[in-house]
Amino acid sequence: MRTLVLGAGMTGQAASRLLSRMRMDHLVYDQHEGSLDGIGDGVETVGGDWDPSILADVSLVVVSPGFKPHLPPLSDIGSAGITIWSEVELAVRHLDVPIIAVTGTNGKSTVCRQTTSMLRESGINARATGNVGFPISDLVPEPGQVAVLEISSFQLYYTYSLAPRVAVFLNLAEDHLDWHGTMEAYAIAKGRISRHLTDRDLLVYDLDDPGAAAHARTAPGRHAPVTGLVPHPDGPYGFGAEGLVHPGGTISIPDPPDIDPSFRMNLTAAAVAALELGADPDAIAKTVVNFRHHFHRRTVVGSNQGITWVDDSKATNPHAAMAAIRSFGSVVLIAGGVRKGLDLSPMLRAPNVRHLVAIGESGPDLVKLASDLPADLAGSMEEAVWMAGRRARSGDTVLLSPGTTGFDMFTCYEHRGNVFARHVHDYLTSEASPVGILADPKGVE
Repeated sequence: MRTLVLGAGMTGQAASRLLSRMRMDHLVYDQHEGSLDGIGDGVETVGGDWDPSILADVSLVVVSPGFKPHLPPLSDIGSAGITIWSEVELAVRHLDVPIIAVTGTNGKSTVCRQTTSMLRESGINARATGNVGFPISDLVPEPGQVAVLEISSFQLYYTYSLAPRVAVFLNLAEDHLDWHGTMEAYAIAKGRISRHLTDRDLLVYDLDDPGAAAHARTAPGRHAPVTGLVPHPDGPYGFGAEGLVHPGGTISIPDPPDIDPSFRMNLTAAAVAALELGADPDAIAKTVVNFRHHFHRRTVVGSNQGITWVDDSKATNPHAAMAAIRSFGSVVLIAGGVRKGLDLSPMLRAPNVRHLVAIGESGPDLVKLASDLPADLAGSMEEAVWMAGRRARSGDTVLLSPGTTGFDMFTCYEHRGNVFARHVHDYLTSEASPVGILADPKGVE
């Protein structure tokens, strides 16, 4: 059987390494020939424009998430009747370890990191894999190991054999419609995470999220609803007055972090998943107390005269942006980027958004959608920061929560957040700005 690996990025290279370890004949294609330099010796590579003749003698394709199903080369592969797998599908067929699989429109990385931390703090050999950590194809099984897998809708679309011990379904909101075509197709892809659950397995889901709750109504397995609001001993589980309420009781947490409901829900989901795989309650309490926001997730980057500047560049869809917006009392919002076919108007209707500074490809549309909300259009991140600084007043949070990807102006959300932080630093230290208090500049380019 000859296999074609589509894409020579991180997951494509990992798939090629796994195929090489299994001594399976394969070749790797990437339009950008420079990306093929990372492929190991002895593996055939093909670069440049796509040519269907590449499919000669190919019986299996392992695809990277960047390829859309309705466009070449996948449309050609589908027409030829060739089987298509994700890199995750390739890996799980050759992996015999318990898996905690985490999906959702937002919060996946946070839950995976916290789950892994809780397990490792308990002395369990847990590894974060997938879209957080390293590709699951690079995981070499060890005794007592647990894989914590962050999996996207792109990967689930071509995954058929995934049978996690714990499936975590966090939420479902409009995203990636440019890839899936419709919200229904996106929801179906996400729902594949639970298809092989048995009565032995556990589904953890946010009861307060309509999409996650709807998924749970038809999903197999045992169910553990979680909440960022008020918990109950019989579920939903979450943070109560006595500590973290979970299916087995309550974990006392004397000094829990001051976080908003979305992060409380994330930590609860992580704890319930980790407990199912043997985590120690004391280790979970320690992880919760030590919880800190990751960079670009509601990270304070500076303050001046009662104005707080927050980097939430990780908010690449409106659902994530709304969670951040609701966390602050009065917001001057910097938003915009690549629209992806999403409805951005909910961000502008939030009652605590006082002013909008729009950026990027979708910026002009956002200004039109703003209606009665005061709005400015900025041509760069530097201009957006200065506009926001001029509009903000004491008690405001200047929040970068774009609600979109930023590939029109930046290489990734980290790059976007770093550029924002750098310009905030410049603004707060300039003679034209009031003297401000800067956050720890770690992570700022």
